[in-house]
Amino acid sequence: MEIVQYNEFRTDRISELIHSRRSFEITDVSGNMGSTIRILEKSIESAGMKCRIYTRGRIAAAGATFIGGATGVAGLAYAVGIAAHNLVTYNPDYEIVKHIVDKSISVLYKK
Repeated sequence: MEIVQYNEFRTDRISELIHSRRSFEITDVSGNMGSTIRILEKSIESAGMKCRIYTRGRIAAAGATFIGGATGVAGLAYAVGIAAHNLVTYNPDYEIVKHIVDKSISVLYKK
């Protein structure tokens, strides 16, 4: 997998990677996670492909809230939301995975 440093992030390079259907990772994203995700999503969709965006560890977070009480209800609602999102983005060409702790984004070609 190719590694792209955020300070080397250029839309022409990203478009090239997407059009050649390559997986890659953008590191050192830090406070620019949201805007970077939007650029990636737009680039993938403009290439005629679909993408799914999610945060690494979200399933574990949903499972942890099932432990009981009001948090159990919140966990169930969260899990239902994840399932609905997965149906809407069924069979994506790319998955965009936000790694909040590592301050990186994985862009994985799935087909």
